[in-house]
Amino acid sequence: MNKTILVTGAILGVLSIILGAFGAHALKELIPETAQQTFETGVRYQMYHALFLLFIGHSPLIKEKTKRIIFFLVVIGVLFFSGSIYGLATNSLSGFNFKSIGFITPIGGLLLIMAWCFMLGSFLNFSSKKVD
Repeated sequence: MNKTILVTGAILGVLSIILGAFGAHALKELIPETAQQTFETGVRYQMYHALFLLFIGHSPLIKEKTKRIIFFLVVIGVLFFSGSIYGLATNSLSGFNFKSIGFITPIGGLLLIMAWCFMLGSFLNFSSKKVD
C-alpha cells in the first residue's frame, strides 16, 4: 500500500505542477482573473494533498488499514474538490455546465478534512500507547 500511496502522491504532484503552469499561461487570456484564482485554488489543494500522501506513505506511525482509508479519502476528495474547481473555473470554455455538479466541491472538501482527521487520530492513538 505504501508504494501505491507514494506513486499516487507523486502523480498528483506532477499533475498539479502541469495544471498550475497551464492555468498561469494557457488560461490567462481565456478566463477572467477571478476564474484564474479559483483554478489556482484547485491546484494548490491538489499539491497540498500530494505532499500529504507522500508523508502518509512514509509514516511508520499509521497502520496500514488507516493508510488505505486516508488514501481513498484523499484521491476521491481531490477528484471532487480540485476537479470540480477546475471545471467551474473553466466553465465558460466547455459545453458542459459544471455549475450543475458544483455541489461535489464541498463533499470533496469534507473527504479531505476526514483524511486529516484519520491521520490525527492515528497520531493520538499512537502517542497514548506506552512504549516499553
